[in-house]
Amino acid sequence: MPPIDSYRRTNQTLWDAYTDIHKDSESYDLAAFKAGQTTLYRVELEELAPEVAGKTMLHLQCHFGRDSMMWARLGAQVTGVDFSPKAIALARELNAELGLDCRFVEANVVDMDGVLDEQFDIVFTSYGVLTWLDDLSAWARTVAHYLKPGGVFYIVEFHPIGMMLDETRDDFGFNFPYFQSPQPLRFVNEGSYAAAFKEGETRAAYEWPHPMSEIVSALGAAGLRIEHLHEFDFSIYPMVPWLEGAGEEWRIPAGWPQLPLMFSIRATKP
Repeated sequence: MPPIDSYRRTNQTLWDAYTDIHKDSESYDLAAFKAGQTTLYRVELEELAPEVAGKTMLHLQCHFGRDSMMWARLGAQVTGVDFSPKAIALARELNAELGLDCRFVEANVVDMDGVLDEQFDIVFTSYGVLTWLDDLSAWARTVAHYLKPGGVFYIVEFHPIGMMLDETRDDFGFNFPYFQSPQPLRFVNEGSYAAAFKEGETRAAYEWPHPMSEIVSALGAAGLRIEHLHEFDFSIYPMVPWLEGAGEEWRIPAGWPQLPLMFSIRATKP
């Protein structure tokens, strides 16, 4: 098996395992979601939500579809895509239980040739997606291929600089590279950002850092026109333990170097 296929398979297995622990986690709180509580955050609600009603949307890397179904509640006709079969199975189960009309498709977003035979008004993706992709050029081509002429691509994501911060320290410091290296970063995880595995259980993961130049250039090379690039001095969660804040706004303490922790991009297809 070529190394890249091995990396992808390892990550797919990891996200199958994440689905198992996320569905019952306090962080994902499926009871509140089923009762109608939004899973979307202020940034995308302000920058994208006003225009989704009546539009078709392709949600890339949708996990088990909570955000996909929230966009459907706001009036979009949504197709969610994820490479985890367990996540897609759970998304379909929740969609049927809630009586929504989302469609969920199992596929890897860097290899979607022929998976769907339509284009969409909006392509959306968010929060913790790019680091799992080994090929941003292929990702950007997927976005462009499935976007209608005149359509909107929107991403809100953790900033590549913020992703460099060292989560093992109690003060300011970096522990991860900004630029991509020939080999991916390898981690051994005892759980996810939302829940832990059973005691003693670990899972391997492979991740790829992507500088902002690579992200913007990939979208431009795929034929998309960047309309805005916004950078934010806060994160929706305490990505390192020394951020200060509450709710969905966590910032670097005053007096420390102020860095971007998230960004959003809106692009259109001419």
